[in-house]
Amino acid sequence: MSQLSAEDEAELQSLLKQLLRSVNDRISGAPSTECAEEILLHLEETDKNFHNYEFVKYLRQYVESSLGSVVEEETKNSSRGDGQHAIGSGHDTLIHAVTRRTRDSAEYQQMMQTLKNTMIMVVESLINRFEEDQMRKEEMHREKQHSQSNSQYTDNCSDSDSSFNQSYAFIRQEQLQVLAEKLDSSRPKEVRWEALQVLCCAPPSDVLICESWSSLRRNLCAALTDPDLSDNVLLFFAKSFSSSPLNVTREIYTSLAKSVESSFLSHKLSFPTGSAAIDINRPEISRLLKQIRLMNDFQKEVTTFWIRHPEKYMEEVIESTFSLLSLHHEHGPASPGTEKSLEPVHLLALLDVRATWFKKWMHGYYSRTVVLRLLEKKYKSLVIQALQQCIHYSESCERFTDETTDPQSAEEQNTGSVKRSVYTGRELEYAFFVHSLCVLGKLLIYTNGRKLFPIRVKKHTDPVSLTDLVVILINIMYQHPEPLHSDTSHTDSLTPSCLAMEVMWMLCERSDCAAECLHQTPVIETLLAPVIALLNGQQVKLKSPAATLTLIADVLARIANTDRGLSLFLYEKNLVVSHSERTCPAHVIVQFTLRLLDKDLSSLSESDMSHTSCGAFIFVCRQIYNTCEGLQVLRPYGLHKAVAAAWKKTSSLSDRVSTPVPGASAGTFTQELHNTLTWEETLLDSLLNFAATPKGLLLLQQTGAIHECVSYMFSRFTKKLQVSRCEKFGYGVMVTQVAATAPGAAALHSSGFVRALVVELWSVLECGSEDVGVVRPKPTPMDPIDRSCLKSFLSLVNLLSSSQSVWELLGRQPLANKSEYTLREMPTSIPDVIDRLIAVNSDSKIHSLFHYEQSHTFGLRLLSVLCCNLDSFLLLESQYNICSMLLQSQRENVADTNEGEFIIDNVSVERNHVLVRVSAVGGPSERKLPPRALQEGDDPYPWPMFSSSPLPRCYTLEPPTIQQDSQDSEISTFLASSKDLKNEESWMEMCRRQYCKVMTSKPNIFTGKVLADLLEKVVANLSNSATECFFSPAQYKAEETVVRRAELSSEEQLGINTCVRYGSYLQLLTEDAVNELTRLTKHLKIFLSTQRVKTASELIAQRDGYPGHDWLASTVFLIMSGDTDRSLSLLLNLSSLLTSAFIWPARIHSSVHVPVEVAESGIPPVYWCTAHYVEMLLKVEVPLVHSAFRMSGFTPSQMCLHWLTQCFWNYLDWTEICHYVSTCVVMGPDYQVYMCVAIFQHLQPDILQRTQSQELQVFLKEEPIQGFKVSDYIEIMEGLERSYRHIVLTDMRTIRHPVA
Repeated sequence: MSQLSAEDEAELQSLLKQLLRSVNDRISGAPSTECAEEILLHLEETDKNFHNYEFVKYLRQYVESSLGSVVEEETKNSSRGDGQHAIGSGHDTLIHAVTRRTRDSAEYQQMMQTLKNTMIMVVESLINRFEEDQMRKEEMHREKQHSQSNSQYTDNCSDSDSSFNQSYAFIRQEQLQVLAEKLDSSRPKEVRWEALQVLCCAPPSDVLICESWSSLRRNLCAALTDPDLSDNVLLFFAKSFSSSPLNVTREIYTSLAKSVESSFLSHKLSFPTGSAAIDINRPEISRLLKQIRLMNDFQKEVTTFWIRHPEKYMEEVIESTFSLLSLHHEHGPASPGTEKSLEPVHLLALLDVRATWFKKWMHGYYSRTVVLRLLEKKYKSLVIQALQQCIHYSESCERFTDETTDPQSAEEQNTGSVKRSVYTGRELEYAFFVHSLCVLGKLLIYTNGRKLFPIRVKKHTDPVSLTDLVVILINIMYQHPEPLHSDTSHTDSLTPSCLAMEVMWMLCERSDCAAECLHQTPVIETLLAPVIALLNGQQVKLKSPAATLTLIADVLARIANTDRGLSLFLYEKNLVVSHSERTCPAHVIVQFTLRLLDKDLSSLSESDMSHTSCGAFIFVCRQIYNTCEGLQVLRPYGLHKAVAAAWKKTSSLSDRVSTPVPGASAGTFTQELHNTLTWEETLLDSLLNFAATPKGLLLLQQTGAIHECVSYMFSRFTKKLQVSRCEKFGYGVMVTQVAATAPGAAALHSSGFVRALVVELWSVLECGSEDVGVVRPKPTPMDPIDRSCLKSFLSLVNLLSSSQSVWELLGRQPLANKSEYTLREMPTSIPDVIDRLIAVNSDSKIHSLFHYEQSHTFGLRLLSVLCCNLDSFLLLESQYNICSMLLQSQRENVADTNEGEFIIDNVSVERNHVLVRVSAVGGPSERKLPPRALQEGDDPYPWPMFSSSPLPRCYTLEPPTIQQDSQDSEISTFLASSKDLKNEESWMEMCRRQYCKVMTSKPNIFTGKVLADLLEKVVANLSNSATECFFSPAQYKAEETVVRRAELSSEEQLGINTCVRYGSYLQLLTEDAVNELTRLTKHLKIFLSTQRVKTASELIAQRDGYPGHDWLASTVFLIMSGDTDRSLSLLLNLSSLLTSAFIWPARIHSSVHVPVEVAESGIPPVYWCTAHYVEMLLKVEVPLVHSAFRMSGFTPSQMCLHWLTQCFWNYLDWTEICHYVSTCVVMGPDYQVYMCVAIFQHLQPDILQRTQSQELQVFLKEEPIQGFKVSDYIEIMEGLERSYRHIVLTDMRTIRHPVA
């Protein structure tokens, strides 16, 4: 091919220049020449516009004209040789062959040589033209420099975008050597300026790796001090920072830091005092500000990549920064007769007032370690300087308390005017204060940062400790109070109170920080000093009392939200109130809150006792009383009554708000109504939080506001709102706590919560999310409860966990049993759920379900959990004949064969499980429940199904051996030898010691006749003791004819049959046991009816006597081997003991021995006392279990109420049930609490595991308590008695006045 013509060369040159302009950004961003070459070599892979460039199109056309004929000839030859058209893999082979032969041809070699020679000439021509253009530009710049003498660089940004958008010319080492010589400080300014211009156009990577870099860097730093050269040097530094690795940029940074340090030392700029100000447009100030600005930008960015480099590089950067900031002229902030100097930290504070650079350095462990080490070893003066500034600001605030305006930071002032450039001395001081406070706040949250304290500072004889610093912050907050803002737009406020509060918030969030800094007596004293003064009627000097009190309450609430802080408030008497009397902070807080509610503070005006400050202090109390231990301390003050009274008053006011009249201010009316409604919600919310604990729920019920509170909770629950800013969980725990009681269940029903829950369940279970576009088919559920329905299932379990809630929601509620159900008909109540999902006994019900098997299985699983509570099962069986319905369904579920075998499917397996569960009674080693899962092999379900009574024998295990006669035992010997003792108290002490001894050595003795004798002797002894006889002795004598005429409910008759079935299995009862137990039950029903108040309560559980079966009476009947007279005698004597109020729920139900309002509440003492203390002790003794319950939305009190109400039947073996009763009778009623705690401790591994899999509720309900023996934990219970009896038993004795 012929050589390219001159016209072709010119065209190529133009096209190449055009290509380079198009990829200029890519090349200029390359850190080195080699990288630029790589970018050009791989341009086709990385640039989507590659084939659209004219240069590429020209080359493609040139190749086609040069090699087109060669390619066609080779293609024909190859096709002819193969004899067929190539397709598939043969096509690829043809292409490779043609390509290889074409590249071996002479035409190809000639084309490449021609193209290479031409391109060399084109590139050389471009380089020559570039150098000419560059020289011309330099000449023009020189002329411009001479014509504009004394001109200054006006760009305020030292690293402006122009520094990144200039084209680069690759530079040789020789040129860099020349530039280094030209930049020498001995050269004329014009020469140095020209050299800087060239240097700014060169790639920083080439400059930084050249041999003369050290001399270049030295000369560049020298040029920083020249006003005419400084901006160009900063421009080069900015480019270098953005495109070079840390091993190079740290040299630039350290040099820049040293240059700034030397500038401050040489200039000694004066700090403005009085009315004087500093103008940052002054050349020397502007130049330093730009340099520090560039350093600050680098400080904030370097954290993203310095971990990839050796630690020494990072340490150099940090040390050079600290060296610069530690530059401090020896003049105190208030030294008379001396002129204070402007320091680097002042300008840095102007640029980065919140010390963002320091926060980033402290964020990562890699850099934080170095920062803290250097501060401790070499630069502690920086911490001292920051601390002194905070102290100075605090003291200056105290000196100028009469001033009406606070000093504003430069940052805040600057937001009003972009062009503002003048700052007063007070503004600089304030910016420095903000910067210092942010630095100290970041130090305090780390252990090694706190180790820097205590610190000695000037004019203070004693070192300043962590506590002293927090006290200083609180005093600053007092001097500049500002109300807290709920919206996030105010989070960047630079007011003193906001800054101090931010630091204290950070400390509150970290338990170790809070313990060292906040949970200290001086801090609490400082926080509560205004409160104590106001309580004592003293005048306090507060700028804004309402705002100050709100801030105080906010800090107190955050402290009280931690376990350590709550303990400090409740138990440490560290406050002097009056006349040297010391008290706990909790008492001061609740007294002040009550006075605020009553507006009974003479030292405050009515406007200062605002709803905001009052609500804030109620919130502090709320953090205390929503815990069991906190409620114990606050309960005597009757805070629930005061809040309820305030709510009723506010509610009546909001109802009577007058209608606005024409001409009146609508805005004022609207604001007044809004304030009233907000205050009403605050009070309702505060009342609602009493329901966080069992005893608190009783207090809430006594206020009469439980329905309104639950309705308020439901409104927030549906909106998925947080309980409060201090709560980590939602309303799940509170809903469960409320649902455990009859009045709570009634309130949930009336509020619409139950309806909403049922509708949501149906929507998930039957309707699904049809409105969502189907991307892929929904998988067929493999589990009995699909994950999508699990939340609704657990919510129903929580709601119906207690038999009282089941009776309230289901009692006297028949099933619909319609002949026809429409597909759009949704259930709205719990009876509807049972009708549609459980009692699926007709074709109409089956056809009304879209997913029959899944929905019916869901209902059967719910039924299984419900039937775990024996009283709930008795109600379901008596009202709906659950067992008959299930048996009938099993009879109908057979195959159409001669054998009539049961069809094994999901529903039949679940039905079989429920039937066995409700038919067999016993503990973990007394019955065998069939699994729900099928097995592999020929017989997938080896467990026999049945469709009629009796239960197959394989589901009951061998009964335990019960020793009916153990005359040679130690306890029998003791009982026989101690008959003549006259001192009951000494006899009981001996009995308890003997009981514990035998329980730890031979616990199985306490069954049968020995246990019966022991209980009779102990109960008789205690009931005859004046100190132990708590209730009036039973005066009962009924004629047999009256007893025979007494009627038992269907639930009681079913309970009797269940007990006799269990007693027969244990071989404790004879054939006529049904009649004997019926006679005992009637006697007790007559006796207890005389012990109950006559109530007009609307609760179903309160209308017809005790809701359920008397499981303790049945237990005693079995212990006495079916002897009715002995059982009745024991129970009558037991009724006079305090123990009976807790282990015998039927005895204390609606009892005359408690206040009428408590008797009518429908909340049993076993819930508001026993379960309350179980939760309290769990938090201390088994904290992991307590946390697991919180996370699951379930409560320990629910399970305690369940276990204790049915006397642990179906959860413990008979022997352990006997030990439970005997332990509570012999050792005292508080052992009921200790035993529940011991059980939870025993179950801890299972509880933690099941919490993770979201199965905690179902596990605790359905599974027996495996492996638990009372004897194994008797010593642990004795330890709990020593620690807590003075609290638990003392409170149990207040059962007659529980809410006083």
